[in-house]
Order: sequence, then C-alpha cells, then structure tokens
Amino acid sequence: MNQSIPAPSDQSRIEMSASVPHEDCGRRLDQVASVLFPEFSRSRLQQWIKEGQLRVNGEQQVPRQKLLGGEILTIDAALKPEGDWLAQNIPLDIVYEDEHILVINKPANFVVHPAAGNRDGTVLNALLHHCPQVESVPRAGIVHRLDKDTTGLMVVAKTLQAHTDLVAQLQARTVQREYEAVVSGVMTGGGFVDQPIGRHAKQRTKMAVISSGKEARTHYRVLERFAGHTYVRLKLETGRTHQIRVHMAHIRYPIVGDDAYGGRFRIHKGTSQVLRDSLSQFGRQALHARELGLIHPATGEAISWTSELPEDMQTLLAALAAE
Repeated sequence: MNQSIPAPSDQSRIEMSASVPHEDCGRRLDQVASVLFPEFSRSRLQQWIKEGQLRVNGEQQVPRQKLLGGEILTIDAALKPEGDWLAQNIPLDIVYEDEHILVINKPANFVVHPAAGNRDGTVLNALLHHCPQVESVPRAGIVHRLDKDTTGLMVVAKTLQAHTDLVAQLQARTVQREYEAVVSGVMTGGGFVDQPIGRHAKQRTKMAVISSGKEARTHYRVLERFAGHTYVRLKLETGRTHQIRVHMAHIRYPIVGDDAYGGRFRIHKGTSQVLRDSLSQFGRQALHARELGLIHPATGEAISWTSELPEDMQTLLAALAAE
C-alpha cells in the first residue's frame, strides 16, 4: 500500500489557532484547548500554556483560566528533542511508511528502546537515523513495544499528532494485534486468559499474574496440534509487559524457548533426536507479531498489515510436523 498522504508543513513547529465557542463560557482554558486541539495530549497543551506557547488573544494565561467564549487560542510551539539518544545507521525492515506513521517488521535480537545494558543499537536509535524528526516525538514515536526476541510488526508515530492519536487508539483498545506462537503442551481447544499482571514480587525484571496487577486479557485459538506442542494464534485485548508470555506460562502452556517464563526445558516421550535438537537450540521465545490493524491518524482509514512467520519458526513447525 503506497498511497500519498499530505505531509505536515513543518515538523519542527506547531502553529495553529481556533476560536472558543460561546457555549464554552466559564470553562477552563486547558479543558477547552483539549477539545479544540484534540491531536495533542492534555498534558502537552498544559505545558504549552504554562510556557506561553499557547496563548489567549495573544496573551499568556494559566491552565485554569476561565474563558468567556469568542477568544482566539493560538499555538506557536517549537518542538524540542525528547531525549539525548544517539542516531545510528541500523537497517530497518519497513513494511509501510508515509509522512505520519511507519510500520516495521522487527527481527529477533533487536531491543526496541534504550535502557540499562542496551544504551544503543536499538530500534529507537535506528528510527532517529531514518527519520530525524522523531526526536521531538515522545519515545521517538514508539507507542508500543515488542520484546527483544519477539519478532513482527510495530507501528511508530512520525509526528506529535500521530503519536497522540495512536496512544488514544491503544488506550481505547481499537488497535488490532494478533500473534502466533508455538507452546509446550497439547491444547484441547482455544480460550482466553483474564488475569491481572504486575511486577514480580521478588524478580523485579519479570512480570507475573498477581491480584494487585493491572487487568490483562489474552485470547488464543489452536492452529495446529503436534505430539507435545501446539501452534496457536493469540489476540491481545490489553498490552501489558510480557503479557502473552506470562499468560501462557500461567495456564501451563509456556512458549517454546522462553527461558524467563517457560521453566525447565520439557520434552515429551518418544521425541526424536532431530526434534529434540530443534527445540533445545531454538534461541528465543517462539512468538511473532503477525497482524497489526489500526485507524490511520491522518486519513481515518482502517488499515492493516501482515507479516509472514520468520524462518526459524517455520523451521521449528516443519520439525514438529515431521514427527
């Protein structure tokens, strides 16, 4: 899909204006601004008001200022870098790109965002080189993540407006995300997991099903059964950290190759040496973000993409089928 969508005129500045409706008399400036400029977050608008970059009839006011109606609100804001990250010339597998969004197919062993132990060499560093304007977008436009060794589709916002829109879509759960995985154990059928997820009480780098966690729901259905494993498709309702991996382990069908949540390496009786080697040498969790669907932030069009299983998962499935 390569349709042409108009580009924002200047991605380093935001210049806009709007008239306050008379029926908004008595409402706060920040409340009215969030209605008149919905492409920006409430916190962003409040920041601009405090800095004098969003004015009322040319004058600086405070966010709680009550309006009378009929005023002209103007935004003249210079976008600043959101971090001091390093741009690096790292190749990206780009599935779709226009002036507003970018969809990539992430390979395994590729960290999405810099953190302790991974200060560079990440998707974010690659994005800054490919489209430098994302330095002024929160997290360089990254609105959702995939784990280092999970492959597949990710969408990135290239403008502040697109970022606000995509975050709202994720919060409203209108972004469609489907994954495919190979799990240990033979499932009798599909179902869903509705269990809250939070930080593990003792191992702080891990997540766990805990009563005080945030709501998390994962749907799954069987694509193919093997002697000791199942090929499944999963759909996220929520997007908690490590959600699929935690939920599958919780119902005792951990994802193949998941050292963090899969527990002890398991092989069913009668497994051939060829398959035993394939399973033991699979160097990551067998999880792939196959489908992604959303509403385009600029056109309002429903748009979706698919990504074929990576070669290592295809090889694993072939080895399972050959048993």
